[in-house]
Amino acid sequence: MTALHVSNLFADLALDAREEVVTVLLSAPGLRVERIVSTGQASPPGFYDDQPHAEWVAVLTGSAALRFADEAEPRRLSAGDTVLIEPHRRHRVEETDSPTIWLAIHFGPELGSGTGP
Repeated sequence: MTALHVSNLFADLALDAREEVVTVLLSAPGLRVERIVSTGQASPPGFYDDQPHAEWVAVLTGSAALRFADEAEPRRLSAGDTVLIEPHRRHRVEETDSPTIWLAIHFGPELGSGTGP
């Protein structure tokens, strides 16, 4: 029997980082689970992410403005809010509070075989 590994999403946070900190919590074929800690970061001006796979995100603490290229206004996300980003749906983070902690689940065959953390 494999030992159960218990971790806490709010442990070891880098709240003074200059860059967004992405920690891969789990990786398997077609799946990657990340904790993202934002401390005021946003996407570069004019940049929209265009991922080949789906991503489900949840804001655990803080808030953010998420803009889709095909929408006139950004969506305001607060603690507890979730959104599914379909493959190739162009999006950007316009702003984040400090700190904002996200849980992101990336999924789809485009992610390949995966590797464990």
